[in-house]
Amino acid sequence: MTELVVLCGTERDGVERTIARMRELDPGVVVLHHDLHDLGRGLVHRRLRDHDRDERTVLELAHGCVSCTIREDVLPTLAELAGTVGRVVLHLDPRLEPEPVCWALGSVLFEPGDGREACTAVDLVDLRGVVAVLDPDSWLEDATGDATLPERGLSTLPEDERTVAQLAVGQAEFADVLVLTRSVGPAGADRTAAVLDRLCPTAPRLLAGRADHRVFCDGLGPEARRGVPGGVHDPLLRGAPPLEADSGVRTLLFSARRPFHPDRLHEAIDSLLDGVVRARGRIWLATRPDAVLWVESAGGGMRIGHAGDWLAGADDSAWAEAGDQRRALAALAWHPRWGDRAQDLVAICHDADPDEIDAALRAALLTDAEIAAGEDAWTALPDPFGWAHDEPCEDPAPVSLQDPTLRDDPRGEI
Repeated sequence: MTELVVLCGTERDGVERTIARMRELDPGVVVLHHDLHDLGRGLVHRRLRDHDRDERTVLELAHGCVSCTIREDVLPTLAELAGTVGRVVLHLDPRLEPEPVCWALGSVLFEPGDGREACTAVDLVDLRGVVAVLDPDSWLEDATGDATLPERGLSTLPEDERTVAQLAVGQAEFADVLVLTRSVGPAGADRTAAVLDRLCPTAPRLLAGRADHRVFCDGLGPEARRGVPGGVHDPLLRGAPPLEADSGVRTLLFSARRPFHPDRLHEAIDSLLDGVVRARGRIWLATRPDAVLWVESAGGGMRIGHAGDWLAGADDSAWAEAGDQRRALAALAWHPRWGDRAQDLVAICHDADPDEIDAALRAALLTDAEIAAGEDAWTALPDPFGWAHDEPCEDPAPVSLQDPTLRDDPRGEI
């Protein structure tokens, strides 16, 4: 079966050097790239190259968007290549995070042609994993800032309000292999390494010009995710990252078995932004006892959204759909009053005090007196979050948006 590797990164020179090294290691590799700089005009520039061709095609899409590009051209092109070449590298546009693309590869049905039944891309190719390219001298600054993609020239779409930090962290966190554009220099080297040790502990780090066959995701351990998105209720710590402090980098593990007061949490939520590289986890608001909310921050950007329901109070069909792992974890931690409801957050801090964040979050939990007042009283509490929320804060949007990065438990996204 044709092997597929997804390659991402914002450092164009580093990505091209990585591609050149891949072609040295495997002269028969095919590189497929869709340049999205004209996406706002409904145009996508496709490039397909191997040892004896370099084809460039301009595609016109009826609806200029990333999902249309994937559905209408990326998947059919992979179907045409499947079985005819040994290895394909899907080089993503710099503005793309790999997780939603990999979700599409494994979940979006399409008709490959030639009379074949509808299938997914991973039915036709072997998705080996994700490779992310980063510059170790600038990555940490990118991953902790609040500049938006349009401000950095990485996106021309007016509705794209993601931060560079969200992109930088999302690319590195989901990678099975990290390729560094240069040896880590002395300035901030220890701190960057410490952050990467905690953000993507299972990913080996290679140099762009001297990468070995691991750049094709060969020889990775069983802990490698290989492009498979996680679920909302998966463990928040993957790959046993170090928990002790290193070069000022510390990890916060926050857990609690009582609901948050929405208004106080809104005041405390900024503590997960300043000095924090990444925060992610599940929260439970007193005003919506059935809803799982997913929190995800990177640098100065945050997403909070509806991510399904708790099993507490759910019917038999919800338990059946939950999957073995989630049912087992819920049963092990079952609370006589709250069931599986819980607060679980992890934050990687590079310039913040985890103890102060912990204190701010615990102060946002309901007090004993508020819990004693009962759930009927909780419904009257002020709730500024709506069903989807952004930080820095604007008016909450009373909608539920589904993020296609999770297969079993769609995560709400802003």
